[in-house]
Amino acid sequence: MKAEGIAGIEQFDSPGKGRGLRVSRAYGVGELLFSCPAYSYVLSVKERGLICEQCFTRKKGLAKCGKCKKAFYCNVNCQKKNWPMHKLECNAMCTFGESWCPSETVRLVARIIVRLRDQKERSPSEKLLLLKDMEDHMEDLDNEKREMTEAHIAGLHHFYSKHMDFPDHQALLTLFSQVHCNGFTVEDEELSNLGLAIFPDIALMNHSCCPNVIITYRGVNAEVRAVQEISPGQEIYTSYIDLLYPTEDRIEKLRDVYYFTCDCKECTTKSMDVVKMKVRKLRDKISQKDTRDMVRYARNTMENFRRAKLEKSPSELLEMCELSIDKMSTVFDDSNVYILHMMYQAMGICLYMENYDGAVRYGEKVMKSYTVLYPAHSLNIASMYLKMGRLYIVLDRKSTGISALQKALAIMEVVHGKDHSYVEQLKQEIRGK
Repeated sequence: MKAEGIAGIEQFDSPGKGRGLRVSRAYGVGELLFSCPAYSYVLSVKERGLICEQCFTRKKGLAKCGKCKKAFYCNVNCQKKNWPMHKLECNAMCTFGESWCPSETVRLVARIIVRLRDQKERSPSEKLLLLKDMEDHMEDLDNEKREMTEAHIAGLHHFYSKHMDFPDHQALLTLFSQVHCNGFTVEDEELSNLGLAIFPDIALMNHSCCPNVIITYRGVNAEVRAVQEISPGQEIYTSYIDLLYPTEDRIEKLRDVYYFTCDCKECTTKSMDVVKMKVRKLRDKISQKDTRDMVRYARNTMENFRRAKLEKSPSELLEMCELSIDKMSTVFDDSNVYILHMMYQAMGICLYMENYDGAVRYGEKVMKSYTVLYPAHSLNIASMYLKMGRLYIVLDRKSTGISALQKALAIMEVVHGKDHSYVEQLKQEIRGK
């Protein structure tokens, strides 16, 4: 299978990083470098009935699968295109009924196996890199990750063994490891999780905490756009992780998930750490020990909250947020990223509980700091402006709401492209107000 290549983009050996991508011509801010259709993808179960399983279009009046009654489509054409993949789940869902509950990772791997089995030639997702040649980091897996992978394989056999054949165990270990390292969460304009996908060509891009490109989605296609001026011969970098957090946290996350240590300018200089870890200005100076202890408390709280979301009620979760914010505020400034993390969670809970005044109260504090802590063309900033703009309008603060939506629009035109449906819909939303 000969590589087709992508105009303006070339693969090369990046010093100290292995394979990478660089440009052969200049690109301006907001310019599309390339797009890549998903090799395989799955829609999140929670989005069923709201989004088409085939093209990921969000619309009303979707038609459901006549057999399982759980998959929804724009029309007959989308349903027919999706059938080769959906039939795996359709049969399994009919067999298991309410007991059908494989993880998104297991669902995605099942589809990849079928795609690989039937593939005769290089796909449009593999112009530069074949899926089988993606990094797997098998040698770096610790016992916990191996156990997780074995659990995924067991789930695959449990839910799909009656409907498909599998490669050998070692091949499954490799494939799950590849998906773990290279899978992408497909998100909408508010950064809501729509599903999971694999994009081999996109996976060639290396990471930097000072990225010069950003990945957004148009249906089930990933698009790579410049967020900085890029000169010919320059490597293109995206960010694999949320850039809000301080250097130590980012490095730990990258080592845990992607098995490397970042040496970008931000990780080397730690220039933003003082701002991100800002402490309160008190009459008595806060000691380094007090700060370290509070950082430890904050990290534990964030992990405990992540687990609690699976079992506690919204009111209990909101109380967890409020108590942790109060405690951290004895040491940290309101702009400290750990307090911002819990404020963002509190905002989301308030939105869920339709406590819009509470959501705005938290959101305004988060928004103020996000514009300082994130890069200018950040999806996180755009999504916050969107949420806040819509909240303000619900609370009859129309002019403030429109102003926030216009700020979101300015960022979205760069990161999504001016012709994206999200941009068109937002323009209509603003005009309608």
